[in-house]
Amino acid sequence: MTESQRDIALTTSPSAAAPAPSVPRGLAVTVAAVGPLAVALLRLLLPSDTTDDSAAVIATTLSHPEFQTAVLWLDYLAMLTLPLAVLLVAVRAVRAAPVLGSIGAVVAWLGFATLPWAAALDPVPLAASDAGVPQNAAARLLDALATIGPGSLEGMVFVVGHVLGTVLLGLALRRAVPRWAAVAIVVSQPLHFVAAVVLANHVLDALAWALTAVGFAVAVAVARPARF
Repeated sequence: MTESQRDIALTTSPSAAAPAPSVPRGLAVTVAAVGPLAVALLRLLLPSDTTDDSAAVIATTLSHPEFQTAVLWLDYLAMLTLPLAVLLVAVRAVRAAPVLGSIGAVVAWLGFATLPWAAALDPVPLAASDAGVPQNAAARLLDALATIGPGSLEGMVFVVGHVLGTVLLGLALRRAVPRWAAVAIVVSQPLHFVAAVVLANHVLDALAWALTAVGFAVAVAVARPARF
């Protein structure tokens, strides 16, 4: 073998090409973690409780405008990364369990794809205050935004989709990732629902989303994606 042939063989051999995927894999793992972590921090800082009515949301938010400003930036980060994180996990769930993974992917995507609708309500208290809108009028605006057009349907799809969809993805991945990582994914969003809706516990809510982040990151790191 000539020297030029040896150089060509080295550059085209699998061992020579193996390190290349490390950068995109690392980026994918980062995205998978950042999306849920943004929501974890958001839920920790959110001035109001999920169970508050609109008047209480307006009042508590205006009492802590600095926290709500941070929430708005975290909303933006979550919208940029969380749907992509779900896709990254979903393609691995589909490979691990084609039927269950596909169902989970569809349900989860329907839920997380409505995140912009849920986040669209967050600027209202501060924006209304800056515009000189009275608090009672701002509360009525929140109520109207939550129900106008497909608002009620979007709310239901968001809640069911992101909770049930994440559970299904975790179940689909149970043989493709360490068992503890699959369990973290499965329990994280039901725990978030209980923390947010039943207990109104922001710390527990943040921990639930942190479990999602860890589970998603491990899934993207160790499981192989499906090829379509």
